[in-house]
Amino acid sequence: MRRTTVRIDDALLNEAKAYAARNGRSLTSVMEDALRQLLNRSTEAAERPRVELPVSGDSDGPKIPWAELKELMEVDFLEHQLAKCGGRDADA
Repeated sequence: MRRTTVRIDDALLNEAKAYAARNGRSLTSVMEDALRQLLNRSTEAAERPRVELPVSGDSDGPKIPWAELKELMEVDFLEHQLAKCGGRDADA
């Protein structure tokens, strides 16, 4: 294991120290875990296949007028809210 010097914002360092203390961990272990998570996340994102979404107006995409699209979104939102409140089944 190597020692190194890094520059860290004082507020961020204080938060990291407090987190380590609350969780009974060393500052080093907290920083190592944070770096591992960051590096794993960027690797996972690079491995995910690119998703192409149709854009309104594309020659191959759907041609839905904005007013109709907005209405569909509002209806979906309202149905979702009603389902959360138990007022109506979302599939109905």
